[in-house]
Amino acid sequence: SYITNRESANLAAATLRKYYTFAKQITDYAGSLGYVMLDQFTPGDVDVFWANWKLGPRAKGKRLTTLRGFFRFAVNRKWIVESPVSSDIKAPVGSSKGANKAPFTDDELNRILSACDQVVVEWKNETGIGLWSGEDLKDLIWLMVYTGFRISDATFFSIKQLHGDQVFIRAAKNGGDVFAYVPDWLRDRLIARAKRFGERPFIVGRSKRLETVTNLWRRRIAKAFEAAGSFEEPPTPHRFRHTFARILLQKGVPVADVADLLGDD
Repeated sequence: SYITNRESANLAAATLRKYYTFAKQITDYAGSLGYVMLDQFTPGDVDVFWANWKLGPRAKGKRLTTLRGFFRFAVNRKWIVESPVSSDIKAPVGSSKGANKAPFTDDELNRILSACDQVVVEWKNETGIGLWSGEDLKDLIWLMVYTGFRISDATFFSIKQLHGDQVFIRAAKNGGDVFAYVPDWLRDRLIARAKRFGERPFIVGRSKRLETVTNLWRRRIAKAFEAAGSFEEPPTPHRFRHTFARILLQKGVPVADVADLLGDD
């Protein structure tokens, strides 16, 4: 019921995935305790659940908001009398600090792309074995730079999202669809990848689980960051998303249009 409520709110796919993860975590936790009813949760149970989250300050602070919201949802529907989430549970220090939204400079981006040539990773699946080269990593980075995709959306990119020289990003809240333009050479590279690896050309390993695939690419990108030298701000895959915004703004694209492409990020 809670997930259905969240889905009906027309949230971005990346946001919904976080709710799905939370729902699985609390369901698994209830199962580990042998609980089948919401009113079996005690404040002590929630304390343990909260303490076991291995997340950074900002992510843990957001997850606490989700935890409170879930039990508030249950209280509002009269499923439980009161929430077991104690007021003593506080968001960790640093959770309110804003995320780093600094884009990569052109120099930093060029150094990252050059460093990709130093990253070679072996993969295995039922079809055989092979190597990810620096060109494979460049394809993913260019996709993020030209679409503003988060790394999870980029790694699960489907060639069906490509329509000529445009990539479908998401369905907009007003009922329309949002697309980003990609250059012809990137379109051709994506099509070539799909011919080699299938509909989702960035998934080749055995696992098709979102977190597993995304983390594999995170590690590959981290190797490129390490080989690229120093940065003024800590390099993260999410900064490619802000680089997308920076490039559009420098080209004179209105702020409102950029915000629409990013989903008001």
